[in-house]
Amino acid sequence: MTYCVAIKVDDGLVFASDTRTSAGVDDVRTYNKLHIFETTGERVFAIQSAGNLATTQSVINQIKRDMADPMAPVNLNNVRHMYDAAEYVGNLSVRAQQDSAALGQLRNSTVDYRTTLILGGQILGEEPALYLIYPEGNCIAASQDMPYLQVGESKYGKPILDRIIRSYISLADAARCALVSLDSTMKSNLTVGPPLDLAIILKDGLRVEHKQRLDLDTPYYASLKKAWGEQLERIFREALPKFEWENLGASRQNQNQQLF
Repeated sequence: MTYCVAIKVDDGLVFASDTRTSAGVDDVRTYNKLHIFETTGERVFAIQSAGNLATTQSVINQIKRDMADPMAPVNLNNVRHMYDAAEYVGNLSVRAQQDSAALGQLRNSTVDYRTTLILGGQILGEEPALYLIYPEGNCIAASQDMPYLQVGESKYGKPILDRIIRSYISLADAARCALVSLDSTMKSNLTVGPPLDLAIILKDGLRVEHKQRLDLDTPYYASLKKAWGEQLERIFREALPKFEWENLGASRQNQNQQLF
């Protein structure tokens, strides 16, 4: 299983992904699900993936081949707009799925070859953008009303995003929220797991400003995970309002103690 989240705020973009691809009792595997392509000062792209690993690898490898080929009619080096980049990646994804499915039919395979992608980044002269690319190749963009996108096992990490993510929050807060979202998912689903990849693209920086891999024993992540868990427990015990019958019971207990 997989969980990836990308966030768009006024100051730029945040990407966070787990790396687990299988989680059997004695077979835990990891694979990079966050891929960066950048031409510093001109354009920068980040791609996150969920779904069939072979399809994803085919897409990523084709992107690299096209970028290295000066004769390639379309690649991430020459697209004019972020939407064009999303269409290009979507077309590569559809082609890779069709090729894999055709080969699978020859082998009587029932494997699901679909993949879902998030493409984000910025091209000089445009605003940063995020696109969710469906297996069918079509896409939707993040917006102020929906400033984050998810792929994979999204339900456990969604509540904190809905409560915190707004376009005006800082990149640092967005990055912390993304990590908490991943931590909440890992708490409830063992098929999502560390190490975690985090990347931040500053608006108009046209490069990855920060990129970090975090494991359970990485000091920052360990501290964040501990603080989040402890503060949730404290708020639950101390900050939530009491039921009326709790207050009534406490009042009666005090009265009884005063009688004696």
